[in-house]
Amino acid sequence: MSLDLPDLRTDLETLAEAHGITGAVVAFAAGDEVAEAATGVLNSRTGHPATTGSLFQIGSVAKAWTATLVMQLVDEGRLDLDQSAQSVLPGLALPDPVTIRQLLAHTGGFEGDVFVDTGRGDDAIEKLVALLGEVPRLSPPGAVWSYNNAGYVVLGRVVEVLRGVPYNQALRTHLIGPLGLTRTATSADEAILYSTAVGHAGGEPVPTWSLMRSNDPAGSSLAMTARDLLTFARAHLSDGAGVLPARLARMMREPQVTLPDLGRPSRWGLGWELQEWAGGTVVGHDGSTPGQAAVLKLVPEAGVAAVLLTNGGDPDPLVAELVAPVLSRIAGVVPPAPPTPPDPPLPFVVERYAGRYVSDVMAWEVAGDDEGRLWVTVTPLGAMAAHGGSQTFELVRLRQDTFVFAQARGGVHSAVAFLGEGERARYLHTGRLNVRRSL
Repeated sequence: MSLDLPDLRTDLETLAEAHGITGAVVAFAAGDEVAEAATGVLNSRTGHPATTGSLFQIGSVAKAWTATLVMQLVDEGRLDLDQSAQSVLPGLALPDPVTIRQLLAHTGGFEGDVFVDTGRGDDAIEKLVALLGEVPRLSPPGAVWSYNNAGYVVLGRVVEVLRGVPYNQALRTHLIGPLGLTRTATSADEAILYSTAVGHAGGEPVPTWSLMRSNDPAGSSLAMTARDLLTFARAHLSDGAGVLPARLARMMREPQVTLPDLGRPSRWGLGWELQEWAGGTVVGHDGSTPGQAAVLKLVPEAGVAAVLLTNGGDPDPLVAELVAPVLSRIAGVVPPAPPTPPDPPLPFVVERYAGRYVSDVMAWEVAGDDEGRLWVTVTPLGAMAAHGGSQTFELVRLRQDTFVFAQARGGVHSAVAFLGEGERARYLHTGRLNVRRSL
């Protein structure tokens, strides 16, 4: 397969300028070939240009790295996917026993957004795990998929205990080193030694470069070049070459749970999201940290991978207008059409959906109006309260218990799903389970 993308840089520059992207790098791999391009700046204050050798944070894409570290322990016979995390961490006081498999697949059943700064020491992850006895139970383990950062912090602590070293050292010894990566940083202290992107919001640098160290296994600080991320992806495309046996690399891509209907068909494996595109399954993960975003997509059947790294602005249009079309051309896969509000609107019973749904970091107030429309007021709570105030949006029924936002953001109408039997929904699923607390 020939990876001939002569217009890649021009296309990236045009789209980044059109969509307010501060800096971006995009890269594609097909077989032994790599095509990459960069545009914009790493820091709007200094004007330092973004290059293909620049480091960007990968956010939650790091969860695929944590999952790979866990699967290495499975390969060594030191861990079983169906043993409880409590068997490795006897002091783990979660609401229920939860297995390693459930944590990898985001079906642990407990509140997953636990953002507590426990310091920068090697015991930061251990200290956060010790606080998890206070998290609410959302559902029985294994019952419902709900994106769970804290579950990956637990997995990172499992790695620390079984390896006997801090999580970031395990990353270096068991992934970064074996893959031969030379421009990958596990902390701000390492990243400052390179040409590294600064996150932006509204065109200005954000005040914090990374999230707290306690959440590193979920994606707080890991930064690298697009090519280093492609090297990790290509190891998985080669069925784990250099980091995992083929059977376990393939097992990571096996569906463990089907997601609720959030507007597009999707399942989750062991550390990977599995999206059904026309022409094949696209394996991958997205990530975000303050002012930065990352996208990693793999098409195993075609041996193709794509990376997009940005440090400001909305990356979704670049995925839709650049990454997806290139994958369609070189890998023969086409994404499903994004959901759009039906015209005319579908009817619904307001009483089933109206109510207050909450998690530790967000409240969703759902109410109808006199014209028969449904509205949601979103209010950040807890650790997220500093990131903005309440906003109100109209919801339009898409099908069954799935609704989309009437107003598109970045050209996309995001979807939410109400779950639960009976006359009233029990949950509002927004990618996370939010529990109904009042009618």
